[in-house]
Amino acid sequence: MKAKRSLGQNFLVDAEYQQRILNAVQPRAGETLIEIGPGHGALTKGLVASGASVLAVELDQELIPVLQGQFAAHENFRLLAADALVVNFCSAIAPATAARVVANLPYNVSTPIIQRLLAQRHCLCELTVMLQREVVERMTAVPGGKEYGVLSVLVQFYSEAVHLFDVPPSAFRPIPKVWSSVVRLTVHETPVAAVHDEALFIELVKVLFSQRRKTIYNNLRSGRVRLGLPDEAAILAALTAVQLDPRRRGETLSMVELAALADQVSAIGAGDAAP
Repeated sequence: MKAKRSLGQNFLVDAEYQQRILNAVQPRAGETLIEIGPGHGALTKGLVASGASVLAVELDQELIPVLQGQFAAHENFRLLAADALVVNFCSAIAPATAARVVANLPYNVSTPIIQRLLAQRHCLCELTVMLQREVVERMTAVPGGKEYGVLSVLVQFYSEAVHLFDVPPSAFRPIPKVWSSVVRLTVHETPVAAVHDEALFIELVKVLFSQRRKTIYNNLRSGRVRLGLPDEAAILAALTAVQLDPRRRGETLSMVELAALADQVSAIGAGDAAP
């Protein structure tokens, strides 16, 4: 079946890399696994054979009968014809309360899907996903580098990201123009840095990275209304309280520094900032 460019489809056809992903996941009998974008079922075979309870989520209506024909007879296989960007995974896996995710994500929607999966982290304990290599580099980037940004902070705030291995374009059909990488995200029981208001923390990160060439002070000035900061004096007060140089750029801030600044911004918005 021909891949659909509109869905960002590139099917993994190399058996060696299929097995490497299965080896990385190590599916176990009795556990619940969610496979996003099973395609023609290359990975699904190994997942179902392990005895795990597999929920496959596929958007392409033409692939539904292909998958049903291969796996419908297996009691531990269930197919959900839906868009992963709108699925409530915690409800979909019921009566199970926790699951791991396996996915070869389309390049064009990989970041939004990762964000949605992390938003449902209370029932998703681990994600082993294949993405464009540049996206994985951003996920695993450390402060100070050009790859470090909103995605880096979001992923590392909620999980431990480990780059497992790269996959060459030749392993796919059709052959993409870029390399892919497999990454494992192990979800933390609690965020890596404690903050009073997670939503404000995420909004602050978006503001600080909105224009990478600008200083944190200038980005905060542009986004102060979004953060509930009344004026420029409040911005300087927040930065001073957590001992941050206004001339620094967002890409230099550690998770601890971002969390401290978020709490100070939250306190100013609530009217009880530290003097």
